[in-house]
Amino acid sequence: MARIGTNPSATRRLVTRRTLTRRTLLTGAAAAAGSALFVKPTRAAEYQFSQYHNQAATGPLHKNLTAMWEAVRTETNGRVETNVFAENNKLPGGDPVALKMLMSGEIQFFTLMGGIIGTVVPVAEAQQLPFAFKSAAQAHQAIDGPLGKYIGEEMAAKGMYLFPVGGFDNGMRQVASIPRAIATPDDFAGIKIRVPPGQMMIDTFAAFGAEPVTTSANQIYDALKTGKVDSQENPLSILEGFKLYELVKYVSLTNHMWSGFNAMANLALWTSLPPDIKDVIERNYAKYVRLQRLQQGAFNASLRDDFTKRGLLFNEVDQAPFRARLPKVYAAWKEKLGTKCWSLVEAEVGTLG
Repeated sequence: MARIGTNPSATRRLVTRRTLTRRTLLTGAAAAAGSALFVKPTRAAEYQFSQYHNQAATGPLHKNLTAMWEAVRTETNGRVETNVFAENNKLPGGDPVALKMLMSGEIQFFTLMGGIIGTVVPVAEAQQLPFAFKSAAQAHQAIDGPLGKYIGEEMAAKGMYLFPVGGFDNGMRQVASIPRAIATPDDFAGIKIRVPPGQMMIDTFAAFGAEPVTTSANQIYDALKTGKVDSQENPLSILEGFKLYELVKYVSLTNHMWSGFNAMANLALWTSLPPDIKDVIERNYAKYVRLQRLQQGAFNASLRDDFTKRGLLFNEVDQAPFRARLPKVYAAWKEKLGTKCWSLVEAEVGTLG
């Protein structure tokens, strides 16, 4: 069967007729009872899309994506209908599989952190450089500017369109553990820590002395519960969204990386759309990205008090001993990312390494 996005003319015809691949039919049916929100048109839609993301249906990302696509439906007078799937529609392979589906056109829109995009577009890993961005606001400025534009150009070569203002926020990442607090790199000795797919994450925590283990976001809870990992690192909102606070005891405020969710489209699909449809979608992505950043920042900031009341123990972290473990990581990644990408990062954050 032909796939959506394999060529521009076929894309619109296939999307319009709701011709779906076998995988899409199966995964769509699986989500109908839970994490999918169906935005219903007032008339038969000309364009029917799938929007995937890896966050819980209760979080700010899902809420803003569903509101965004409802606004698109309204502004296009029902010409566009979009199904929004939380937790990547429970795909067993998680983000890497969903990313392949976006590139092939089996899904049309997807949000994903740069580190995982970096498995196919290496420069996207620049968003996860350890201790590069001091705050989410600084990261937003970088990805909305020349660095983001450059990453988008590289993504286009792999069949993905990166929206110019498309960086939904996740936040500054912290380490949450079961056995002990993390105050120095030596505390990572013997710790198995869950990290998302992406070599920079693996290199960073290996340099700290931990044993990195990769799983999809919706498998972190089981990995902690079964002892596959002892620790995980994420913004506080992830502890709330996936109920990790039920398992972890210590939260160490390392602020070791920023991460967000890059809004992307299948490039062939995107280039086939008429200008008026593209304008509505792009404008609403920018609007809801800005709204979500504010909401996510407030959400993360509110959770320390909530978690403290639930019995979690927080500790502040001096970043200097951790930075001292990273010169080889910076040197290796400066070479992998290339001079242009590295210079664009340092133009925003100052000299690294």
